[in-house]
Amino acid sequence: MKQQTTTQQPIYDARTLGRPKMAILGLQHMFAMFGATILVPILTGIYFTENGASYGLSIQVTLLFAGLGTLFFHLCSKFQVPAFLGSSFAFLGGFQTIATLDTGIFAGMPMSERLPYACGGIVVAGLMYLVLAAIIKTVGVHRVMRFLPPVVTGPIIICIGLTLAPSAVSNASSNWFLAVVALAVIIVFNIWGRGMFKIIPILMGVLISYGVALAMYSMGMTNPDGTAILNFADVAAANWVGLPPMKLCKFDVTAILVMAPIALATMMEHIGDMSAISATVGKNYLANPGLHRTLVGDGIATAMAALFGGPANTTYGENTGVLVLSKVYDPRVIRLAAVYAIVLSFIPKFANVIGSMPSAIIGGVSFMLYGMISAIGVRNVVESKVDFTKSRNLIIAAVILVCGLGFSSGLTFVVAGTSITLTGLAVAAIAGIVLNAILPGNDYVFGADDEGNGSGNMGTYGEGAEKMK
Repeated sequence: MKQQTTTQQPIYDARTLGRPKMAILGLQHMFAMFGATILVPILTGIYFTENGASYGLSIQVTLLFAGLGTLFFHLCSKFQVPAFLGSSFAFLGGFQTIATLDTGIFAGMPMSERLPYACGGIVVAGLMYLVLAAIIKTVGVHRVMRFLPPVVTGPIIICIGLTLAPSAVSNASSNWFLAVVALAVIIVFNIWGRGMFKIIPILMGVLISYGVALAMYSMGMTNPDGTAILNFADVAAANWVGLPPMKLCKFDVTAILVMAPIALATMMEHIGDMSAISATVGKNYLANPGLHRTLVGDGIATAMAALFGGPANTTYGENTGVLVLSKVYDPRVIRLAAVYAIVLSFIPKFANVIGSMPSAIIGGVSFMLYGMISAIGVRNVVESKVDFTKSRNLIIAAVILVCGLGFSSGLTFVVAGTSITLTGLAVAAIAGIVLNAILPGNDYVFGADDEGNGSGNMGTYGEGAEKMK
């Protein structure tokens, strides 16, 4: 008797599932991005603290421009790419630097006045995306992508997931029991779930683990370090309806020199994320609608958010992980999540309820999502048939991985008296691109294998590809 195996088929049009299921799927994507997205303003609040008062980014403004930025990105990408734009962690180092600057106009400047200048630097960083998009549009994506083959982007994708791993462990360590509950629920529903429950394992993990947290809280239990499992103080103090507190950014050369170079990292992350989404969905989004369009969408979304006092946006790997687990690839579901984020930005009380989610639950969910990102990088390398028997490919991948993981604190240097830090991912991306350009034996041709592209490959290595040049 033959053993039957069932494989869930990808769903490219979620309307076939019905509106109620689409709404729940959108909710799952919203939950996937929420923890990381609101963590950025929470951390900046720590940096810009003075006399017990916090002057960091607003959670409401962050949610508003995550939603608006995602919708604008979908408009620029012809509504084809299932990507969500949330807060970028890459700029946290820049925020911290500006918070501690004591030169020029920043000498003696109170914390309440510093954040707009950091946002001004992010506006310029976002506009740098348009420069790269213009180059791609002018010379063609094929020529540009010759410098960004899977032997470069694959390891970068792997690094994106692995560099997030300590964050997952750190969050989970606040209460390992809740973290394991969240992770176990996701695994159970993903492996043994049936019907709709198999498509929404992350949402079930969040809801069930939060229910467990509520039960523990009601019984008077605390985290191992003695802190409360849940804190509803902010929920009680918040209003039901309120406008996001937007503030216009300000510009200063020093702040621009601190923030703008970070775009080198986020642009490479964008390309890696687009490769990951393409590999996941089985469509070559770098060719259609085109990398230049997705860069424009991401760049303008970032500049628009920072212009009104929000954080930089970036395509979210967490939501790519949701795509992997749910196998629902319809961008309409992502746009629903964006609408939810916009609505929440006008409901401070509800936003604080979700914000009260224990960090341990976020850590447990992240165990799955961050690992999925790295696994997609491995898949990208394997399906593109990168030949690691060749020394050049082995060297490129090795250097990228060591730089991406080794420079955990980034690489700091001084320009015009200003300290600038490139993140580990930026160093890894630059090193990989340079090595790929100068080492002989590059036999990669972008888009050479149409059948391969249909399954998520970005091109072909080998003699066949060499003949197609």
